[in-house]
Amino acid sequence: MFGLFGGKDWNVIAIVFERRDLYQVSGQRVKGGDAVKARDGAKAYARSVYWAVFDQKGAFKEGGPAAGSLQVPNDVLVKLGKELPTNRTVLEVLRALETKQADKIGKPLVWHGYPPRQMHGAN
Repeated sequence: MFGLFGGKDWNVIAIVFERRDLYQVSGQRVKGGDAVKARDGAKAYARSVYWAVFDQKGAFKEGGPAAGSLQVPNDVLVKLGKELPTNRTVLEVLRALETKQADKIGKPLVWHGYPPRQMHGAN
């Protein structure tokens, strides 16, 4: 009965570029019109490389490259998009949001898909 009005109760995730080998998972639980604003904010944030929306059962609803995605090689971005719904750090953030431990949370992304270090010279 309550779902008839299409109320949104989303967990919005943004993967934020900190440096070449470190991204931050930023998540927030939002409802109603604020959910749309949070999603759009995650998409438009200059340092956000990827965004995603999940429901309260952990199901992926939508996502894609964000405004800061040009800071990351395309192959890394594609890999991130494929692995995001099953990434351990993302799942930890989602669990904290779903269980209402926090309505906003951020953690460093533990991931093996970071771009390889560029070698210059003999070092």
